[in-house]
Amino acid sequence: MIKTLIFDFGDVFINLDKEDAMNNALNLFEVETFPEELIAINSLYEQGLISSEEFIEFYVENFPKLSKESILDAWNYILRDFPTHRLEFLKTLAKTDDYKLILLSNTNELHINWIKDKVEFYDDFKTQFHEFYLSHEINLRKPNANIYEFVLLENNLKPEECLFIDDTKENTDTASKLGIHTWNINPTTEDVVNLFTINNHLF
Repeated sequence: MIKTLIFDFGDVFINLDKEDAMNNALNLFEVETFPEELIAINSLYEQGLISSEEFIEFYVENFPKLSKESILDAWNYILRDFPTHRLEFLKTLAKTDDYKLILLSNTNELHINWIKDKVEFYDDFKTQFHEFYLSHEINLRKPNANIYEFVLLENNLKPEECLFIDDTKENTDTASKLGIHTWNINPTTEDVVNLFTINNHLF
C-alpha cells in the first residue's frame, strides 16, 4: 500500500527544455560536448558544495569572452512554464491528507531564485509538501543511493510504501533497487495529474 508520494520537480511540475538548453549552451561555450570539468562543477553546484558566486566565477574565468549575464541566461535557459493545473492537482491531493507528500529535486540556488522570481505561486506550491528537499540544501544528489536512503531514514519510511516520480530513468532505477516503487514519467506524453490513472495498479 502506497503511503508516501515522492516527486521530482523539473519536468514533473515545472516544464524544462533540456534539449534546447543543451544546444544553446554548446553554441555559447563553443564546444561540441560538455567537458568533464564542466559536468563536475555543475554537479558540485547542485550539491551545494560551491556557492553561486564561485560557480559563476568559474565560468567567467574559463570563458572570458562571455559576460556574467550571458552565462546566467544560459544556465537558466532550461527553465520554462509551470502549468497551474499541476498546482491545482497537488493542492487537491494535499487536502485529502491520504499521503505523505515529499519533493526531492536536483537543483541549485540560481534555478530556485529564477523560479521564485518567475513563478508567483512558488510559496503556495512549496507549502503543499510535508517535506521539501532540494539537492543543494541537503548536499546530496540523485541518482546516488544515499539521497534516497536519507529521505527514507529522515521520514521513517518503508520503501515498499513509497512511490517516486521522476523523469530521469537513472534516478528511478536507483530508487527501484532500494525497493521503492517508481514511475519514470515521460514529460512529452504523460502528465503528473494522471498519476492515479497511470499507476492504478499500485493504489
